[in-house]
Amino acid sequence: MREVFQAELKSIGDELIQMSKLVAEAMERAYASFETADTDIAQEVIAADQRIDYLQNSLDERAIDVLALQGPVASDLRMIVGSLRMSASLERMGDLARHIAQLTRLRYPNQVAPARLVDTFKEMARLDIEIAHKVTQLLETRDLTIASEIIALNTSVDKLHASVFRAVAEAEWAESAPVTADATLTSRYFERYADHGVSVARKVNYLVTGEWDPELSAALDQD
Repeated sequence: MREVFQAELKSIGDELIQMSKLVAEAMERAYASFETADTDIAQEVIAADQRIDYLQNSLDERAIDVLALQGPVASDLRMIVGSLRMSASLERMGDLARHIAQLTRLRYPNQVAPARLVDTFKEMARLDIEIAHKVTQLLETRDLTIASEIIALNTSVDKLHASVFRAVAEAEWAESAPVTADATLTSRYFERYADHGVSVARKVNYLVTGEWDPELSAALDQD
């Protein structure tokens, strides 16, 4: 029975890693569609989100079965409960990438980003993608130095997010209401994607140490 239990835990961990890879790919392709106004890529991202949703449901069902049938304790219990919460964060990252793709499709053939924010959004997307890849590395290795790197990247995303809101609030901002709404939504999607990466890092830290890291908690509390 113990071997079966450990196999189930490994399967849950493997599914989390698979989800993290898919949400990284989702943001990579969502931004590619966003940058080039490519609705074909956008539609692929939107369709592929169903796979992420399926994996979350599968992982959650497996975790609930383990809770019900195996009666895990201590670190094993933390692993299962943490996995349930991490799968929710990863699924949300997939949703946020899908929202970026949906904006591309909505505004086609026009670009979503106004010219003055193109570089800002490019950098936000780059940081988000790096965060997603580091989440995968963290899930694979449980090296908590990677969690600190995710926090630093998230801080950079937060600064860029704040700069978008400052730009929109400036007196010289002359974009239309739809462009303004799209810009603020885009920035929010990028910012929240990074936040969910921090959320996963926070939970991995808890799995490894059994304690909440004040730095990780503060990183989320500030958002």
